[in-house]
Amino acid sequence: VAIGGDPLYIWCGQAPLPKGVFELLLYGFIRKEPAKLVKSLTNEIYVPHDADYVIEGFVDTDKFELEGPFGDHTGFYTPIEPFPVMEVTAITSKREPLFHATVVGKPPLEDKYMGWATERIFLPLLRTTVPELLDYNMPENGVFHNLILAKINALYPAHAKQAMHAFWGVGQMSFVKHAVFVGEDAPNLSDYDALTEHILNRFGKNALLISEGVCDQLDHASPNSCFGGKLGIDATQDFSAPAPMLLDDAALLAKFKEIEPNLTQLVQFKTNTKTPICVVKFDKNRLVKEVFEELLKFKEHFKLLVFVGSENRLENPYMLLWRVTNNIDALRDIYVREGAVCIDATAKGEAEGYTRGWPLQTDCDRDVVANLIKRGIVKDEPELFSKFEIFG
Repeated sequence: VAIGGDPLYIWCGQAPLPKGVFELLLYGFIRKEPAKLVKSLTNEIYVPHDADYVIEGFVDTDKFELEGPFGDHTGFYTPIEPFPVMEVTAITSKREPLFHATVVGKPPLEDKYMGWATERIFLPLLRTTVPELLDYNMPENGVFHNLILAKINALYPAHAKQAMHAFWGVGQMSFVKHAVFVGEDAPNLSDYDALTEHILNRFGKNALLISEGVCDQLDHASPNSCFGGKLGIDATQDFSAPAPMLLDDAALLAKFKEIEPNLTQLVQFKTNTKTPICVVKFDKNRLVKEVFEELLKFKEHFKLLVFVGSENRLENPYMLLWRVTNNIDALRDIYVREGAVCIDATAKGEAEGYTRGWPLQTDCDRDVVANLIKRGIVKDEPELFSKFEIFG
């Protein structure tokens, strides 16, 4: 384990290279000179000559210990899982070493810039698999592998669904949970507001592709470690049905409360589109699936219904998207009934067949932040703290 040295090592180490391609080859390509390596003291592995720390050792693939929970870039503490143990044989360092690290947690944080670099640099490589790919975008609040937006030149029906399978079969793209594909007539992929309206005006049950495959080790929503459900949305075609008969938020919530009093708040987004997003906060006392099926009594008033837990602030769509994409497994948590689509983004438990232990968010401690402000390390910015819900 080499820590420090040229900061470019960090990005190259996480770059989604094809299998068998050594990360330091990419480093040499970017630097236009080979990486300089030296032999370790206690084994035959070579390491960068300018590393600040080197931890040497070996891994017994038959020996596992429980690891975690760790706060990670998903913004959640990762579930406790068994991992191989490294037996350390030596630790060396420079005389005045620097320990290179980054702060991870709820978005947006430092690692987003590495994600953006990866997005831009690897676009040409993705086009070798999907030649019709025009562009793609990984929103920071989708923590990159939880949501990808892609624009393609769709040449025939189901072309987008074919491209979804191609994405899910390429290297680290296979970790992507949710992929939304639009055609070349769609707005710029970074114009999230206009793009959302474009997608919702084409959304319908036949736009959905729900599949199963490998997922990131850090994904907590899947019922199994490292594999679970995936969702693709084809917005290259118009699958929409007529818009629902809208009620205002208070009137619709009143109707919903007739069915389930524990529905405490409701907000409808993008009511100017054919498919408004109806988000409802649920102080959960039973399965979402049961509530949804009973709410179909009012199906003329909604088409896309999203259930979230009581920890959510419905006036903050940035963080809503972050929680929803983190908290769902498409195979388990998406229901399609009578033309309506329901997404269950609440925390899961044994009632849903989830036994891994639902993790906590990486919320900041108010006393720690106050101390950092006092020391001049961070600014006192209440609006920013609230916008990104750093205290929960």
